[in-house]
Parts: sequence; structure tokens; C-alpha cells
Amino acid sequence: MRPPVDASGVALAAARPPRRIVSLIPSTTETLCALGLADALVGVTVYCREPADVVRDKTRVGGEKDPDLEKIRELAPDLVVANVEENVREHIDTLRAWGIPVWVTYPRTVAGAIAMVRELGVVTGAEARAAALADALEARLARTLAAAASRPPARVFYAIWRDPYMTVGRDTYIHDVLRVCGGVNVFADRDERYPVVTLDEVAARRPDVILLPDEPFRFRRAHLADFAPYADVPAVRGGRIRLVDGKPFSWHGPRIADALATLPALLAA
Repeated sequence: MRPPVDASGVALAAARPPRRIVSLIPSTTETLCALGLADALVGVTVYCREPADVVRDKTRVGGEKDPDLEKIRELAPDLVVANVEENVREHIDTLRAWGIPVWVTYPRTVAGAIAMVRELGVVTGAEARAAALADALEARLARTLAAAASRPPARVFYAIWRDPYMTVGRDTYIHDVLRVCGGVNVFADRDERYPVVTLDEVAARRPDVILLPDEPFRFRRAHLADFAPYADVPAVRGGRIRLVDGKPFSWHGPRIADALATLPALLAA
């Protein structure tokens, strides 16, 4: 059987499942634990907070963009899991040059994120647990898509940053989460993955729902006032500016189930 190939185009040839794993993405840390690999995790980032009872005792190796590569090497991992968008290519290249296997992910759709669960199962020797989780997620995805097709979509503005305001383009995971759950991203026509926008531009798109998550920027109640001058926008007029947990929108793995279970109602309410 051919060795699996990751999102960076590199094949991972391993003689046995990894026993010492470093995860450089918070959602992947949670996914690995869901696959029964908590004991194999030896290193996580400073932003890996879930599952709390697992990660509190793990070695912290820095952030996604600025990991301590020497500390990672000292942990002697036989697998590091990284991401195209969240991590830095040069860091991955350095780890590989040291002989450390790195598996790189890059899901940009809900279906792709479910496939990533299966791939992680293959590269970690947790195929059965991964298949069970992926099968359940695929069944829920099918039900969610069918339900969304039966009602008019909601026009959604999803903010990821303030000062300046930034949002998501069509080539992003968050965009696809909105689509699957019955939303239309009002900035889907923008070519940039994370375009900078003005509130005048947002108002001109006339969203039905405005979503202000707690990550990466931590939106708070005080920020609702930013939209007060735009009282004729449907989301503002209807009181549908939502402060939301960002994880269901942006985390892969088991969080997909939370997203598919809760977000359609949030967009339709």
C-alpha cells in the first residue's frame, strides 16, 4: 500500500503508529484526543486548551507561528501534526530536515475536514476510532444539507477582526461552514481569503445576520455599538447581531458535530 500523502504533497512512510506526537493546532489536539491518542501527545501549543484535563499536563512548545523548534526536537516526537495556514512552512521544513516526520493538514470545507479525520486515523494507527467519528459526522452533514436546502438562506456577515474589520472569503473553512448550515457569506465574491472591509461595505451587503466570534479577535458586547449607525441593515433592525463562540465555525474534528447541530438554528432564528 502506498504511504499517505499530506496537504503539502509529502508522503509519510512510518513503520509503526506514532508513540510521541506534537500537535501544532488546537483543533487537531482535540481531534487526536477524540481518537484515543491523549497518552501519545507529548507536546502542544500555548493555545491548545481543549480537552482541558489532558492538555494541562502537556509540554507547551510555543505558538502556531512561533514554536520553539529546539524544544520540539528535545521531545523526540515521531510525528508532528501541522497546518498549511496556521503554521510556518520554514518551521515544517526545519523539523523535516532534522528527520522528524510532519503531517500537514489543510481542510477548507466541512467535507474536507471530515476526510482529514480519516487521514489522521490512518497516519496515527487509530483508523477504527477515526472511521466511527467520520461516519457519524458525514451522516449529520447529509441531514444538515438536506434541511438547509428546504429553507431560504440567510445572508451572513462573519467578522474575524476589528480595527480594521476583516471577514472571510469563499476559499475558507468558515465560509463552507456557513454554507452548509444555511448561510450565504455576503463577501463570497471577494478574491482574498480574509478581506479587509469597511462597515459601509458591510451595510451595503445588507446581511440578515451579523456574527461576532470570540476568536481570533475577542468581540465583546461593547462592539455591538459599531453597527448602531446602520439601523436600516436587516441584521441591525432585527436585533440579529450575535456574539458567538468561534470554535464551531473554525475548529475541525469533533467540533463539526457541534456546528452542524447548533448553527443552522442560529442562522435561521
